[in-house]
Amino acid sequence: MDVDVIVLGMGPGGEDVAGRLAEAGLRVAGVEGNLVGGECPYWGCVPSKMMVHAAAAPKPDWPALARRIRKEATDDWNDKVAADRFTGKGGHLVRGYGRITGPREVTVGDQVLRARKGIVIATGSQPAVPPIDGLEGTPYWTNHQAIEAEELPGSLIVLGGGAIGVELAQVFSRFGSRVTVLEGSDKVLSMEEPESGELICKVFADEGIDVHAGVHVSRVDYDGSMFTLDGARAEKLLVATGRRVDLKAIGVGALGLDESARAVPTDARMRVTDGVWALGDAVGHGAFTHMSMYHADIIVKEILGAQELGRRERGTMPTEPERARPWAQQGSHDAEYHAVPRVTFTDPEVGAVGLTEAQARDKGLDVRVAVGDLGTRGWIAQAQGFVKLVAADGVLVGATCAGPGGGEVLGLLTLAVHARIPLQRLDEMIYAYPTFHRAVSAVVRELVSSR
Repeated sequence: MDVDVIVLGMGPGGEDVAGRLAEAGLRVAGVEGNLVGGECPYWGCVPSKMMVHAAAAPKPDWPALARRIRKEATDDWNDKVAADRFTGKGGHLVRGYGRITGPREVTVGDQVLRARKGIVIATGSQPAVPPIDGLEGTPYWTNHQAIEAEELPGSLIVLGGGAIGVELAQVFSRFGSRVTVLEGSDKVLSMEEPESGELICKVFADEGIDVHAGVHVSRVDYDGSMFTLDGARAEKLLVATGRRVDLKAIGVGALGLDESARAVPTDARMRVTDGVWALGDAVGHGAFTHMSMYHADIIVKEILGAQELGRRERGTMPTEPERARPWAQQGSHDAEYHAVPRVTFTDPEVGAVGLTEAQARDKGLDVRVAVGDLGTRGWIAQAQGFVKLVAADGVLVGATCAGPGGGEVLGLLTLAVHARIPLQRLDEMIYAYPTFHRAVSAVVRELVSSR
């Protein structure tokens, strides 16, 4: 099959690129070996957040939740709606796992696809399962099995205290499972501010969730009904130790790249090499759906911008449908990573953007830090949480808001970090009262007054 563009992987970013290019009139082949839509709608963001919200109900009902996930969120893990959405735009869906086998060439089983304009690598990532003695061959869970579970386990060990691990730990605990979290580093949420991990540990202790940090599990034992790890015993084991990208399976060696690397190198326009772009998890700037969509937008504008330039050089005009689509005329821009937002959807939520204090100091910045509680709103709602701001050169370079709606308050902080708004200007804003976001104003004022 000869096409204009091959999109290798049809997760959120890949589906967006493929669909928009097809709508713009290009001949696009989307290659997917699993479900169109990727991890997020079937085993990630969408069903896991349904679980988080259902766990907060006055009477959590696991069978009802499992039915909702199966019927409403995932269509029983069937991607017909997403697949039809793509093909309805004129795209060609190729089922199977694709591998790059030459310049602008992808092989899927016995079928060879060739692209006139190029290839977009959008293959996402897979759960990273550590090589622990005794683990292989046991019926351990990853996030897939946890999301698909129709029966609630009486007890659960969560191996890994990152975002996925702590979110699901709290979900299963609130539904009634006895939960133990084992984390290898010295704190949970180790990629975030230490105050975030401390807050979650305090909340978990209040809720009866056992957390053990600094635990290096060397062996897993399973006797047919119970798992045993580092003295902890439970019916089920959830392995939530991060994610990985399998570059060898993608075939990046055909592009002259290191197949053992952790990510695909790109320039600021997401180009890997001539005629090859990459996005999302494969690029290594955060395994977030919003990151893949951010990259997707840059790539679409790059490809359509090049197409528009070629037409001008040939003296031809875009078609009417393309003129009606705003992205067909918008220029691309460089990817920026100084203000990457991220949210851990525990209760309380932990929203963060940009650098942590430790990361800012490691960069040699002249760092100033201020931390405050949730102010009046925290007292009114009897809510736990804090705001922490990291500043350098008169602007915010990082921020964390932990508390009810922490992910929503993060919008304000992300804008401030992204646009490099001066602290003085933030101090001059009007912050509504009584809100959680008003807590930001007191911490900003502390930074301004500490100059």
